[in-house]
Amino acid sequence: MSLAATSGLRAYAAVTAAYWAFMLSDGALRMLVLLHFNGLGFSPVQLAWLFLLYELAGIVTNLSAGWLAARFGLTSTLYAGLGLQIGALGALALLDPAWSIPASVAFVMAVQGVSGVAKDLAKMSSKSAVKILAPGGDGLFRWVALLTGSKNAVKGAGFFLGAALLALAGFQAAVLGMAAVLVAILLAVVLWMPEGLPRGVKGTRIAGVWSRDPSINRLSLARMFLFGARDVWFVVGLPVYFQSVLSDGTAEGRREAFFLIGGFMALWIIGYGAVQGMAPRLIRGDAAAQARRWAGFLTPIPFALAALALAAGEPATWLTLTLVAGLLLFGFVFAVNSSLHSYLILAFSKAERVTMDVGFYYMANAAGRLLGTLLSGLSYQWGGLPLCLATAGAMAAASWLAARRIGGMGAA
Repeated sequence: MSLAATSGLRAYAAVTAAYWAFMLSDGALRMLVLLHFNGLGFSPVQLAWLFLLYELAGIVTNLSAGWLAARFGLTSTLYAGLGLQIGALGALALLDPAWSIPASVAFVMAVQGVSGVAKDLAKMSSKSAVKILAPGGDGLFRWVALLTGSKNAVKGAGFFLGAALLALAGFQAAVLGMAAVLVAILLAVVLWMPEGLPRGVKGTRIAGVWSRDPSINRLSLARMFLFGARDVWFVVGLPVYFQSVLSDGTAEGRREAFFLIGGFMALWIIGYGAVQGMAPRLIRGDAAAQARRWAGFLTPIPFALAALALAAGEPATWLTLTLVAGLLLFGFVFAVNSSLHSYLILAFSKAERVTMDVGFYYMANAAGRLLGTLLSGLSYQWGGLPLCLATAGAMAAASWLAARRIGGMGAA
């Protein structure tokens, strides 16, 4: 292996390790906030509000993060993401249970907004680094699949970790412990990050973040609706439904429900990540054509689950088991779609503006999550689980319509 290849591989490993640490804390923090405030009696819409600024921050951050990385370098934006997440965790430890609900919502929204900025700085830096460091041939698809698949498996473990920490240590101790671990990881990455990532270029203009490539714009639109379809049921609807089914209202019952809900969410994300990692072995031929095909496979699943939930009328054991099986199938098809998108954005992008194209694409991703988060609380409040799942089906159909216009670009 050449010196350049060795340096590139070490840089890729360092970026991946930093991203893993970040996503473990991100998954744990989401579950901590959701379950802690649900236990305090927050309604589905109030729970959705806690995450709205997190997603809104992603839209703004991704538009500017690509320019920031092009101007100041990828390592700078990666370090900034980790540093901001440490600050967000430390701030959450200051939350006072005596505050009113409006004050608590406003404070947590603000802190989650900082965490959203942190996440998208880290994500854009890591994904852009793959385009620069990956070897030629089919190496790009394999390295993208490895990074995204392993990241989501780690985030899934974070969901379980967050639920377990809440049950065993409490909210404040959990966030402070995660902040301390991230401090150690940030110091290690700063000290041992090898060469291999590009430095910033003075004179890079922020107006350049807007993509003029039709393929990138259509792919970004498909991505927006794809993640909206996931988050409509994932953020509020399903956890609140499971909490109502699994908890008997006692303190012990709530703790047991925390573990079960965190376990399912972790299993879903870990399975999603595993399928993403396998995607290069599942996909053959033109990647854009496969993206159109797999988008069509996703659409019927949430509609079928919505019909079953409507027919059941109320929570039932058979419905809960069917939902678990159906949403695991949704996760499999969703993961293939997501992996194809993650490859296509890098394949469509040119190396000299990859950070800006990736930033624009993840801005659309964040917009989908914002829309899905808002609709998750509203649809569950207005129509329960059936409306929540039907809304997810409508967004999956919109993703399929957008994906049908993505042009071909050769074999994956």
